Amino acid sequence: MPLKKISLAVLAVLAASTAGVSLASSHREAPFITTQPKVDGSDFYLFNSYEPGRAGFVTMIANYLPLQDAYGGPNYFSLDSNALYEIHIDNNGDAAEDITFQFRFKNTLNNGGNGIMLDIGPDGARKKVAIPLRNAGGISGAAGDPLAYREEYELFIVRGDRRTGKREQITMAGGGTTFTKPIDYIGEKSLGNAAAYDAYAGKYVYGINIPGCSTPGKVFVGQRQDPFPVSLGTIFDLVNAPAAVITSESNAAAFGAGQIANKNVTSLAVEVPTNCLTAASGEKVIGGWTTASLRQARLLNGKPDSGLQTSEKAGGAWTQVSRLGMPLVNEVVIGLKDKDKFNASKPKDDAANFADYVTHPTLPALVETLFGAKAPTNFPRTDLMTAFLTGLPTVNRPGNVTGLGAGGPLAEMLRLNTGIAATAAAAQNSLGVVAGDAAGFPNGRRLGDDVVDVSLRVAMGALCTATGATDTLKVGCKPGDAPAGGVAFVDGSRTKATDYRTAFPYVNPPLPGAKNF
Repeated sequence: MPLKKISLAVLAVLAASTAGVSLASSHREAPFITTQPKVDGSDFYLFNSYEPGRAGFVTMIANYLPLQDAYGGPNYFSLDSNALYEIHIDNNGDAAEDITFQFRFKNTLNNGGNGIMLDIGPDGARKKVAIPLRNAGGISGAAGDPLAYREEYELFIVRGDRRTGKREQITMAGGGTTFTKPIDYIGEKSLGNAAAYDAYAGKYVYGINIPGCSTPGKVFVGQRQDPFPVSLGTIFDLVNAPAAVITSESNAAAFGAGQIANKNVTSLAVEVPTNCLTAASGEKVIGGWTTASLRQARLLNGKPDSGLQTSEKAGGAWTQVSRLGMPLVNEVVIGLKDKDKFNASKPKDDAANFADYVTHPTLPALVETLFGAKAPTNFPRTDLMTAFLTGLPTVNRPGNVTGLGAGGPLAEMLRLNTGIAATAAAAQNSLGVVAGDAAGFPNGRRLGDDVVDVSLRVAMGALCTATGATDTLKVGCKPGDAPAGGVAFVDGSRTKATDYRTAFPYVNPPLPGAKNF
């Protein structure tokens, strides 16, 4: 390669030059969503459960409210009670939701809307005054914990269209419809060390009864350590790395897990029996994505009342403001003028709205212009369309899609073949399908999948040069189209499945706001 240095920032953009490529996930990726961090979806995971004894289940994890500083008190990071958080499943290949899981949150001050109050002042002039903190003592998950307010949510399943389909409430395995979110990890004085917090948060993993499913599932909502390995500051500050570093598999973990490993995020995790997600037709491939919506109208209250969420009144139709399936699409693939449009869009409309960003990606050309690294020359980039907009033949393309785009629209989403058995955590290969682990990315996405390195290689034409690849996979490629297609691109950040929990909810517990002296 005729270059001495390659900018990691430009490689980040290169990695995202296809609809499924990722380097920095989807943190603060569009102009409007930067004003609404509580509904900013950062990552979406979809995989066959690999916890021992959980074969026959699918796990979905939607991460929201990224870049949380663990010490972010006194309010920390509750989700928005005026928002609708959803996970959608397409099980017939038409790029429209067939099943939707809806989360609605409610944040309530305890003690009749007053929170914790202390007696202040001398006898005869004593008054009860609300404290400014979330808690007034240690927290263990007991009923009498000194918490000022509680975070709760309800969970629903909708079959058919997300707004007009049949909507039913999901209940706890032991009865009840109101679930509780554990408090964020304020610090070790309030919640104990990491093991103690893990035990505390574990009390909020619920068994669930899903209408229409004979086998119970699981749900957990709570703060977690951000699992995505990347160094955002380094990348976006145009820090260069020698070509020898980013073109060698031996440097795959040279920079460790990256900067956002020091941040927390809020995870919405659901584990569902596989046969409750797949179609009655026998189709094994499902597609998934997550969205967040807000009410169309908002009225600000210039004189808020006492209590939570009194500063605004929200009403009108639900309006989608965040969307995430494959990682990083909107952050560095979609043009600036269309970022908010993408967040408001549905997969079934992708071909009409955004296809040019995949068939004629601009960023590989930018890399070539600035640094001399030859970009693929096959246009349109049907190799990328095959990998990320239809699913890979024989891996995760729905059976009713027999040609490129035939039988279903080109659509960006994570696709998972539920018929491919999960790989045990210790045996997983971080490069997924590329390295022969068919249960990994881009066949769904697991926490330990290095979607960055896989996507870097595919963006530079790896499918065009892959030895033994079928003609269908190489569709549109001609000899010489991908001069860098065989280069082992890496971004220097890699984790593996065993770096995370190997049981539901899989994502590691959060970092504490403070440690004990």
